Amino acid sequence: MTQSDITEIFQARLNALMPDCDAHAAQRFARYHEMLEDWNTRVNLTADAQLDTALDRHYMDSLAPLRYKRLWPERARVIDVGSGAGFPGLPLAIVRPDLNVLLLDSLQKRLNFLDAVVTELGLTNVSTLHARAEDAAREPEWREKFDVATARAVASAPVLMELLLPFARVGGRALCYKGPLAEDEVLAGGRAALMLGGTALESLPTEVPAQPEWRHCVLVSEKRRPTPRAYPRKAGTPAREPLGGPGQS
Repeated sequence: MTQSDITEIFQARLNALMPDCDAHAAQRFARYHEMLEDWNTRVNLTADAQLDTALDRHYMDSLAPLRYKRLWPERARVIDVGSGAGFPGLPLAIVRPDLNVLLLDSLQKRLNFLDAVVTELGLTNVSTLHARAEDAAREPEWREKFDVATARAVASAPVLMELLLPFARVGGRALCYKGPLAEDEVLAGGRAALMLGGTALESLPTEVPAQPEWRHCVLVSEKRRPTPRAYPRKAGTPAREPLGGPGQS
C-alpha cells in the first residue's frame, strides 16, 4: 500500500469524524503511521500497529473527544501522560495546531520515536518530556500548569486521577479515555478526584463513526482547587494503593 493510498484512507475517516479538519492532516497521519509501523519492528510501541486496527483504535479514538469543544479551549496547554506511541497527544496536535502539547513518557526509546515523528511532521506545537508522571508533577515547571491533562493509559480511573490532576491548573481538567467498562470505575475515580482537588467524574460518550458498536467514553474531572502537596505519591504507589476506596475522602 502506497503513502497515497494510506492518505486517502485517513482522509475518508477524518471526513466522517471532523469534516472541517486541515487539508494536510491526512498526509501527516499517513507519514506518522508509516513511521509507527517501521519503528514498531524495533521498539515495542503498540500491539496494534497494523493500519486496519490502528486506524480507528488509536488515531480516530484519540480524536473522538474533540466533539466536546468545551473540553479543548483554543490555545490550550495539554499534557499527554504516558504517551507511548503518541496517543492521544500527537493526533490532537495534528488536527489542532493551536494546542500546545507536551508528550510525557518514562521510556526514552519511546520518546526517541516521538521526537522523530515531531521533527518529520514539522509539529512546532509539540514537545516531549522524559519522566515518571509522579515525579514530573512535583516539579514547579509542570505542576498545575496545564489546561488539559489527559491519558489513554491502561490504568483505573482512581490511578489516573492521581497522575493527571496534579498537572491540571485550577480551572483546567483531567480527561481519561476509557472503554465500555468505564462505569465500573466512576464512583471510586470520583472519590479520588475529590481528594485531589477535582470534581466527581463526568462520563461523556465518544463516537468513532466507523465503529458504531463501540461504547467508548471520556471521564472528566474539573479542577476546582489546588491538589494537596502530598499528591501524587511516590512513583508506583498510585498503582499499588489506588485512592478512592470506601471510607477514603
